[in-house]
Amino acid sequence: MAKYVAAVDQGTTSTRCMLFDHGGGVVSAHQLEHEQIYPKAGWVEHDPLEIWARTQDVIKGALEKAGAQAGDIAAVGITNQRETTVVWNPKTGKPYYNAIVWQDTRTDKICNALAKDGGQDRFRPKVGLPLATYFSGPKVKWILENVGGVRAAAEKGEAVFGNIDTWVIWWLTGGPNGGSHVTDVTNASRTMLMNLKTLDWDPEILEIMGIPRNMLPRIVPSSDPNTWGNTPADGPFGDSIPVCGDLGDQQAALVGQTCYSAGEAKNTYGTGCFMLMNTGTEIVPSKSGLLTTLGYKMGDKPAVYALEGSIAITGALVQWLRDNLNFFDDSPMVEEFAKEVEDSGGIYFVPAFSGLFAPYWQSDARGAIVGMTRYINKYHISRAALEATAYQTREVLDAMNKDSGVQLKALKVDGGMVYNETLMQFQSDILGVPVVRPKVAETTALGAAYAAGLAVGFWGNLEDLRENWLVDATWDPAMEMGTRKELYQGWLKAVKRTMGWVEQE
Repeated sequence: MAKYVAAVDQGTTSTRCMLFDHGGGVVSAHQLEHEQIYPKAGWVEHDPLEIWARTQDVIKGALEKAGAQAGDIAAVGITNQRETTVVWNPKTGKPYYNAIVWQDTRTDKICNALAKDGGQDRFRPKVGLPLATYFSGPKVKWILENVGGVRAAAEKGEAVFGNIDTWVIWWLTGGPNGGSHVTDVTNASRTMLMNLKTLDWDPEILEIMGIPRNMLPRIVPSSDPNTWGNTPADGPFGDSIPVCGDLGDQQAALVGQTCYSAGEAKNTYGTGCFMLMNTGTEIVPSKSGLLTTLGYKMGDKPAVYALEGSIAITGALVQWLRDNLNFFDDSPMVEEFAKEVEDSGGIYFVPAFSGLFAPYWQSDARGAIVGMTRYINKYHISRAALEATAYQTREVLDAMNKDSGVQLKALKVDGGMVYNETLMQFQSDILGVPVVRPKVAETTALGAAYAAGLAVGFWGNLEDLRENWLVDATWDPAMEMGTRKELYQGWLKAVKRTMGWVEQE
C-alpha cells in the first residue's frame, strides 16, 4: 500500500526530491545544486542534461533516506522554475542549446520589436502578461532565430519546446522511448503563448512570433487523473509510478499554502520573490503592473486564476553579497550582519540586476545603492539587502490590493528566507499586517505532491489539504505608522534612481 507522494522540485539554483506522508509531513528530502552559466552580461543559462542528471540523483537520494521503494509511492508531482526554456530533439533527448533561464534578458530587442505594434501590453488582454524578457515565448523565438538548424528541425518535428517541467516529465515518463510531451495550465500561462480564456495555444500569437505549433507540448490540468505516463523500471524510481501533478513553482506554493479561496495570498521568498493572490474562477486584468496568471486546475474542475507580483532579485541579492563581494561564507549569516546595526544607516539597495519586474516592468533599470555616506559599512549594506526584499513585497501588495479590491489581512509566507526572523519582522512592519509561516515552509514541493496525490485519490479533496496546514510562527507589525510611511517613501525615491540606465536602441 502506498504511503507517500513524491515531489520533484526543480528550482533555479538546485533540484530536490521530497517525500510527503498523508498528513503533508516531510518524510525525506535530497537536494543538489547545478551550475549557473553566464556567457554574457544579462545572459543566464542552465545545462538541461545536468538538471536531468541531478533530478535522477535527488530521487534516488530521497528514496534511500526514507528507506522507501517505488511501491511505497502513490504518485509523482513536478514543480519547476517556470519560464526557463529548453528546445530539444525528441528522438535523441539532446538539447539544441542550453536552457535559457527566466532571469535572462537577451530577448529585450525581440520584446521591443514586438512592442512597436501595440506597445508593451500588446498581448496582455489574451495572455495576462506584458511583453518582457521574463517569459518563454520570446526565448523560443530567440533560439529559432539564433541557433543554426533549429527552425528546420522544428518544421520536421525534430525540435520540441518545453519549460523545465515539460523537460523533466518527458524524461520521467520514458524520454526518447515514448516520454509524454505535456505542460500544465500554470506553466503554459507563463509562455505568453496561451490564451487565458481557452487554455490553449493562441494561433495568432504563434504566427506573430513565428513559433511552429507542433513544437509545443499538450496543455493538461495541474492535477490530472488521466495520468501522463508512468516512470519506467529502469528510471530513477526503479519501477512504475504514475506522473500526474505539475505546477509552476509559485502556483505550487499557492496550492501548498492551501490558498483555495478568492482573496487568499502567499509570498514565496527564494531567488526572487513571488506573491500570488487567488482570484477564483474570474480572470482579473491588472491595471497596476501585476500579471494575470493561472492559479491551478484540478482535474475537470474549472480553472482557478491568480494575480501575481514577480520580483526578480531577493535571495539572489544575499547570494551576490556572499559570492561576488565575499561578505560572508554562508547566506544565513546575512542576518547576523544585519543585526550588528540598528538600521540601514539611511541607504537603500535596489537590486534591479535584471531590470525591474513587478509592478514596473522596466528592463532598462539596473541595480543601485543610494544614500551612501562615509558612515556606511558592510553591516548596513547587508541590512539594506534584506530590507529590499520587504520593500519590493510591499510594492506588489499595494498593487494587488488596488487590482483586486481586497485588503489583505495577513500574508502567508514560505521559502528559504522565512527563517530569517529579522527579515520577517521588518516585512510585517513595512506591510502593516501579520506575517504567518506554516509548519511546512517548503510549500512549493508540497503543492506539487498535493496535485499528484489528488489525481490518484491519495487525498480526497481540497478540504483534506486545508486540515494539514498548521501555523509555525506569526510576526505582528510593531512599527509606528509615520516611520513606516517615511521609510517606504525613501524606497520609492531610490527605485526611481535606477530607471532608464540602459539606453534603448
